[in-house]
Amino acid sequence: MGASEITIAYGQTESSPVITQTRTDDPLELRVSSVGRKLPDVEVRIVNVETHEDARPEEQGELRTRGYHVMRGYYNMEEKTSEVIDDEGWLHTGDLAVMDEDGYVRITGRAKDMIIRGGENVYPREIEEFLYTHPEISDVQVYGVPDEKYGEKVAAAVKLREGSGLTAEDVQSYCRENIAYYKVPEYVDFVEEYPMTASGKIQKYKLREAAIERHKLKSATVEST
Repeated sequence: MGASEITIAYGQTESSPVITQTRTDDPLELRVSSVGRKLPDVEVRIVNVETHEDARPEEQGELRTRGYHVMRGYYNMEEKTSEVIDDEGWLHTGDLAVMDEDGYVRITGRAKDMIIRGGENVYPREIEEFLYTHPEISDVQVYGVPDEKYGEKVAAAVKLREGSGLTAEDVQSYCRENIAYYKVPEYVDFVEEYPMTASGKIQKYKLREAAIERHKLKSATVEST
């Protein structure tokens, strides 16, 4: 379209709102596959979610940022503020990311969306990105649902392309052939639309609630009470 100087920016309301951004002179590959590098006078670090130590290049962790751009806090909500801004002033974004040796960042998911299945960490975005490669799948949302034995299992809400006759077993077989067994969705539901917020964000918690009701699921804690 001739719009040669479009860039990608990443951030959130709490960070005023941009943390990283691609530059117009970045290589095209990085301009379309990353959210760029940190802005001037902004600090960014990737922290391993298990060890809480700085992640190595290309190792996934939570993106944290510090600097002039970070909010002072949520209005009249000191406790909520302390949950996202630590004593050293780092804003915990809740976003999972990797950073390469040159400082380019790729967002890989949300920490709160992580599924823990029998002690294995499962990242929904990884499974979603894989399922997008299926020619008959138009869109997919992956999330965790409670399980009495494993704590959580993987579930997927799938939108099919028009005319597709794909079944849940087809989706699961496609996964079994290409990804680890514990990442294969135990439950596959086909939907026409996703529940959305007023701003257009998909409400995964509503998909989770619907799956729990549809499949009559119970958590391990329910069994023990």
